[in-house]
Amino acid sequence: MADQITIRPAEGKWTVRAGGAVLGESQSALEVVEGNRAPVIYFPKGDVAMAFLDKSDTITTCPYRGEARHFSIQTKSTVIEDAGYMYDAPVEKLAALKDHLAFYAEKATIART
Repeated sequence: MADQITIRPAEGKWTVRAGGAVLGESQSALEVVEGNRAPVIYFPKGDVAMAFLDKSDTITTCPYRGEARHFSIQTKSTVIEDAGYMYDAPVEKLAALKDHLAFYAEKATIART
């Protein structure tokens, strides 16, 4: 299955928003495509306002990517639990994902701007 995962530079400038705030903007985002699933945009950690994110206790393991730790987003009025995730030590074939965050589409708005 890891052979069906492709990583390429995401064209253009990408923005992630949640709770009415811009959490990140990047022209160095990565687009990850797995089989026939919709592409997922991964933002470089340095392009995300990490002050709005808190590590959650959630850790998931994917045999094709590795172990992902999750982050919750702190907004002015609420906490959006487990809204994003990052692979600290992805499998070797997907090493480009290290220090990049992805966000769940139902919990944050990701758009090319």
